Amino acid sequence: MLQYVPVKKFVSYFSGVADELSKVVWPKLSDVVKLTLIVIIISAIMAAFIGSIDFGFTKLLETLIK
Repeated sequence: MLQYVPVKKFVSYFSGVADELSKVVWPKLSDVVKLTLIVIIISAIMAAFIGSIDFGFTKLLETLIK
């Protein structure tokens, strides 16, 4: 059964959330951009690597089946 949360607790919870978020040290935009580019580049390299392995196995199996 649903219970209603008193407004005081509701406000207190979100006040605590706001306090914790104010303590967070957010990264600089340049750091975010640099790390995002690194992730994109590594993801592209891995996709190409896995794709080439898949292509190679496909061709190998086609050769073996013929």
